[in-house]
Amino acid sequence: MKLGTPRPHQPIQADSEVLNALRANAGPLSGHASDYSPLLELIGDARFALLGEASHGTHEFYQERAEITKRLIVEKGFTAVAVEADWPDAWRVNRYVRGVGDDANADAALAGFQRFPGWMWRNTVVRDFVEWLRDHNRSQVAQRQVGFYGMDLYSLFSSMQAVLSYLDQKDPAAALRARQRYACFDHVGGSSQAYGYAAAWGIGKSCEDEVVAQLAEMRRSSASLFANGDSDELFYAQQNARLVMNAEEYYREMFHSRVSSWNLRDSHMVETLQELERHLSRHGVAARMAVWAHNSHLGDAGATEMGERGEWNVGQLMRERYSGDAVLIGFSTYHGMVTAATEWDGPALHRRVRPGLHGSYEALFHQVGIKRFMLLLENNRALLNALREPRLQRAIGVIYMPGSERQSHYFHTRLDQQFDAMIHIDETRALEPLDIGLHWSSPEAPETYPSGV
Repeated sequence: MKLGTPRPHQPIQADSEVLNALRANAGPLSGHASDYSPLLELIGDARFALLGEASHGTHEFYQERAEITKRLIVEKGFTAVAVEADWPDAWRVNRYVRGVGDDANADAALAGFQRFPGWMWRNTVVRDFVEWLRDHNRSQVAQRQVGFYGMDLYSLFSSMQAVLSYLDQKDPAAALRARQRYACFDHVGGSSQAYGYAAAWGIGKSCEDEVVAQLAEMRRSSASLFANGDSDELFYAQQNARLVMNAEEYYREMFHSRVSSWNLRDSHMVETLQELERHLSRHGVAARMAVWAHNSHLGDAGATEMGERGEWNVGQLMRERYSGDAVLIGFSTYHGMVTAATEWDGPALHRRVRPGLHGSYEALFHQVGIKRFMLLLENNRALLNALREPRLQRAIGVIYMPGSERQSHYFHTRLDQQFDAMIHIDETRALEPLDIGLHWSSPEAPETYPSGV
C-alpha cells in the first residue's frame, strides 16, 4: 500500500479519536530538568540516540537537542556527539572540547564552518554547547572525554588537504605519492561540483582509481603510521581519506540520480558512525553516541515516501544494523520563524514559517492544544494505532520556499514507524547565527503586512 492511501476497508480514523489518543499520551514540556526523564528511560542502554530536527534553522530544535544530550552525557555516559557536518571542521571543534589545539574559545573553534550554510553550526546554541562540553571534559580522564565529530561528506578538497598535511609530518614519501594521486583533481580548480559534472559526463577524467588507491595505502600502512604518532590523529587522517573516496563517487553520481546520490551520502554517514564506534570502543568500553541531523536523515525512510522512491537513510540503516541499540527521536513545529536562505549560497535570512498544512502532523499536533509536548511511540499500542495512517510531514532544510511549500517541503510519512519518540514545539523562533548579517537582523514581515491588523 502506498503512503497516503487508506488501508482497504479501513477508513482513516476520525480526528477526534486521534486527538483523544494524542492528548492522553502527550507529555507536556515545561522547561524543567525532569521533562526528558521519560525519554532517557526510553533510550535506556541503547548506544545511539538519533536526535532530529524539522529544519536547519530553528532555535528550539538545537536547544532541546543540546539539553537532552547533556543529560545523556552526564547520566548515561555518552562519549560522542556526531553531527551532520563536515569531518575536518568538526574535528577542529573536537580538539577544542578535549583541551588541545590553538583556539581560544568556542567561537574560534567553530570558525572552520565557512561553507554554506555556515549558520548550521556557527550559531549561539552550538557555541554554548561546545563551551559546556569543554567544561565537562576538564573533569574527565582522556578515555571518558566527550568528542564532537562530523559525519557528512561534502569536504572533498579540505579532506584531501588534511590527508596531505598529516602525511607531510609522518611520512614525506607517502605524502608525495598522495599528492600525485590527488593531482587528478587539479583541473577543476577546487570545485567539487565541477569535478562531478566533468567526470559524470566524460568531459574530464574520473579520479576513482586514485582515491581508492590512496585509502588502500593508508590502511596498509596503519601499523607504521601508528608507531609514528597517536591513534586519534591517524584515525582522523584515515577517515579523511575514506571521505575523499566516498565524496568522489557522490559528486559523480549526483548528476545522474538523486536517489543513488542520497543513498551514498547516508551510507557514508552510517559508515562514519560505525568507524567512530569502533575507534572509541578500542579501550574496552562500548561507545555511546548522540547523533544530530535532520529528521529526513534520522527518521526511518522505510516509513516515508523516500522509501517508495528507493531511498534509504541513517535512521533506517541504524535500525537494521543495531536493532534496539538505536533510538530515533524527531522534532516538529507548527509555525514561527526560521533561519534559512532563498537559494543555495544565499545569505541567512530571518524568515516566517507558515502554519502547518491541513492534513499534516504539524496541523494535527497544533490541535492538541499543548504548546510543547513529547510523544513516546515505542510500545505504546493505543498511540501507534491512532497514528497508523500516513500524513504529511514538513521538512525545511537550509532553503525555505513558502510559495511552493507543499511540493518543496512536505512528504507523506507513517509516524508510528518513522520515530520512537516525537517532540512538538508549536511556535518556534529562528536560530541565531554567530555572523549576523543585515538580512538576518531584519526579520521577515508578516504575510499580511502592511494591511494586516
